[in-house]
Amino acid sequence: MTSNSLGTALITGASTGLGAVYADRLARRGYGLIMVARDGAKMEVIAQRLRAETGQTVDVLPADLTDGTDLARVAGRFETDASITMLINNAGMSLNGGLLDSDPALLQQLIALNVTAPTLLAAAAGRAFVARQGGAIVNIASVLALAPERFDGVYSGSKAYILNLTLSLAGTMKGTGVRVQAVLPGATRTEIWARSGKDIDAFPPAIVMEASDLVDAALVGLDKGETVTIPPLADERQWIDYTESRLAMGPNLSRREVAERYRPVTDRAV
Repeated sequence: MTSNSLGTALITGASTGLGAVYADRLARRGYGLIMVARDGAKMEVIAQRLRAETGQTVDVLPADLTDGTDLARVAGRFETDASITMLINNAGMSLNGGLLDSDPALLQQLIALNVTAPTLLAAAAGRAFVARQGGAIVNIASVLALAPERFDGVYSGSKAYILNLTLSLAGTMKGTGVRVQAVLPGATRTEIWARSGKDIDAFPPAIVMEASDLVDAALVGLDKGETVTIPPLADERQWIDYTESRLAMGPNLSRREVAERYRPVTDRAV
């Protein structure tokens, strides 16, 4: 085994899709890996290949992140393993339906996996990385965080939460040596579609990105120091304008006086 000169990356949802590609790319960059997912056997196949091809240390950690005990066990690794320098918060799920026609148990599972797990892992990683004065937290969100009208609001809402969490965390971590990034994929060819009962091939091919291209672009964004990386977005000015418009509202969002347009007609200035 070679030395993991960049430290170790802990990757959730590492058995398939974006997580498996992140594992490949980061091992080739010189990171050791802790691969986390429910399917230990599938991860071990990937791990054996990466050990042979890169010489990096690759540990497999089977865990169901919707289970509180498993989640606590994974989160605890950040405190006990000082080699960990990166978290890829990638695990997630979608639904074949929306708020009104999904089983309540599935709604709870989505919130546990898409919201609770990445929150607690980011908190654990953040505390450890600040104490060590370095590290990186990468949260996989979605472009649907910016377009809730276009898809199921439960899924897009969970990804909007991840974007908000990342933006807040980036501000909190400023000056600590810890990098924080949200990655917003568009439609990407991964197993999440089949698991939720959807057919990715039903989408126009022109809007579906390959997982390898998405991760490669996301890593370019991380290297550039971006807080938000949107690989499909060609015109960066659109994101800049959106952000500037949102921030411009800030001073006007909390006032003692009710806005004129919400006052009863009899109270308005004549």
